[in-house]
Amino acid sequence: MSEIITIANQKGGVGKTTTAVNLAASLAVAEKKVLLIDVDPQANATTGLGFNRNNYEYNIYHVFIGRKKLSDIILKTELPQLHLAPSNIGLVGIEQELAKGENNEKKTVLKNQIQEVLDEYDFIIIDSPPALGSITINAFAASDSVIIPIQCEFYALEGVAMVLNTIKIIKKTLNPKLKVRGFLPTMYSSQNNLSKDVVEDLKQNFKKQLFTINGNEDDFIVIPRNIKLAESPSFGKPIILYDIKSPGSLAYQNLAYSILG
Repeated sequence: MSEIITIANQKGGVGKTTTAVNLAASLAVAEKKVLLIDVDPQANATTGLGFNRNNYEYNIYHVFIGRKKLSDIILKTELPQLHLAPSNIGLVGIEQELAKGENNEKKTVLKNQIQEVLDEYDFIIIDSPPALGSITINAFAASDSVIIPIQCEFYALEGVAMVLNTIKIIKKTLNPKLKVRGFLPTMYSSQNNLSKDVVEDLKQNFKKQLFTINGNEDDFIVIPRNIKLAESPSFGKPIILYDIKSPGSLAYQNLAYSILG
């Protein structure tokens, strides 16, 4: 049975797309069939897998407006087990359209479209925009769970309450099964006391919702600051294909293993 996971945080620059791309790729390397759906108008997950607008005619925008089915836009990637539903800047125009009206029909467009391909994948990973607008609400309505990346910087936990409140509302109104899969500290530096402080804060507030290595309750997964991880999108590759032994790659492989249980 397929599991649908949205990667979400309304703050930008926290490693959300990096997490979506590299978790999807690591699950694919672990022999799971994975679909990465890019619903961020910036389309960074799409370019991070080596595609540009000339590589595809249709994208997730056409799915939202009902012009195409999800299966019509899916692309194969360099990893045989990983497919991509690409995005495009044109998706910006759909936000207001989805917000119109009081009924739930426009809040469940993505959920309804995913049903067509649900049985073809073990995991569907959704990369959401850095906002809690109509597109993200669509992603939450379609998902089983949410992973929230938390940057190990000042004000890291600012806004987390807003994400959690949005999830709570969606759980009550659109998707009773939605849950927080976990919090993921990103851009961690062992040389930086602030990074350590953020992780300690997360331990104090959300210990049971942090990912661990091999089930060890004291060995939490953090995504390190890593030059290879920063470089890999410019080469259109997930880190596991760019430098499989880098600290960033190993961290995302550990995250995939944690999710696989």
